[in-house]
Amino acid sequence: MAKKVVKKIKLQIPAGKATPAPPVGTVLGPAGINLQEFCTKFNEETKDKMGDILPVVISLYEDRSYSFELKTPPATFLLKKAAGISKGASKGSKEIIGTISKDKIREIAEIKLPDLNAYDIEEAAKIIEGTAINMGLKVE
Repeated sequence: MAKKVVKKIKLQIPAGKATPAPPVGTVLGPAGINLQEFCTKFNEETKDKMGDILPVVISLYEDRSYSFELKTPPATFLLKKAAGISKGASKGSKEIIGTISKDKIREIAEIKLPDLNAYDIEEAAKIIEGTAINMGLKVE
């Protein structure tokens, strides 16, 4: 019989750099998860993506065991990395702070496709393009 999920915890952790210190420890400690074991497993699975921020969904079961699922990096993180900027525009789409090519948008859409609510790469690219425009990036 399948285990019953008691709680789902969502975090964004830098790949390969999870430590029992805050913010990971302060969220997972009260949930009863073995912090060192989680950090070791997470770091082992994400060592090839070093430098990226990865969302993770941790499912906590009745018997105090857990499992976690890694998601793709946030679109804003990938866009900032591709455009070479440190943060998005403070005034959103009204302020242009950089440019990004349609090819880069498509690459990011291919990475994000499993986590997006889109059926094909064209729909995913439109979602990513909208995010880029709202960040103050001009799409060329």
